[in-house]
Amino acid sequence: MQFRQQALSKLQSPEEIDLPVRFARPQGWLVLAVTLVVMAAAGVWAVTGSLSSTVGAAGVLTHAQGSYVLQSPVAGQVTDVLVDEGRSVSAGTPLLKVRTDRGATAVRALAPGRVTTLAVTLGSVVTPGADVAAIERVKNPDDPLMAMLYLPAGSGAAVPVGASVDLTVQSVPAERYGLLRGRVKSVGRTARTDRQIGAFLGDSRLGERFAKNGPPVPVLVTLDRSAATPSGLAWSSSQGPPYEVASMTLASGSVHLAEQRPIDWLLP
Repeated sequence: MQFRQQALSKLQSPEEIDLPVRFARPQGWLVLAVTLVVMAAAGVWAVTGSLSSTVGAAGVLTHAQGSYVLQSPVAGQVTDVLVDEGRSVSAGTPLLKVRTDRGATAVRALAPGRVTTLAVTLGSVVTPGADVAAIERVKNPDDPLMAMLYLPAGSGAAVPVGASVDLTVQSVPAERYGLLRGRVKSVGRTARTDRQIGAFLGDSRLGERFAKNGPPVPVLVTLDRSAATPSGLAWSSSQGPPYEVASMTLASGSVHLAEQRPIDWLLP
């Protein structure tokens, strides 16, 4: 009964249709205007703007041809070490002498290059197949130094040739001398195992280090040159370090991927 009386009362009293109706407060119009402006700016940026991303990877400074490990062909005791680390040798150069049951035997370089590591010393006992030296394949003294980065296999396909790279070199304090500049020269088509990496770099430990999270993709990086720096390379600082950087120095790189419009990320 109570609801019926309310309904009859509503019919007897006309609506106040002559009174003005306030649809929104001034503050509401301001919020709406700001929202529309922000949405319009976001739409323009999504179409005309650009975003860049990077992918990081560990690597090492080296030459494009890599290195090889020299192994002893005989068993015996090392009686003489004929070269020092850092020396350039030609194919057939004797590196050390080993005394065997049949007399002294010279262990010679298989290909021209630069001796980066000597794994034996005077008096060492070697067996057939034992590693005695690592030699970097450098045909000419002026062959340019490069960087070899090892990216996760899933990131390799996104790296374009020519992409800029910022390198942090282990022997160079980045906060003082800056980052080393470079560009991607080539990207490997297949991932490398730890053995393949170790064979290329002449160091099985590096192979294990770079492949510890799975076989990576090799990315060869050319280093930007600069006649204005002591190292002869281009750095993010004006001068870079007051010394040259050596081959087989560990480094980490940040590869700048191709820029994309934000709308490309939203559309399938």
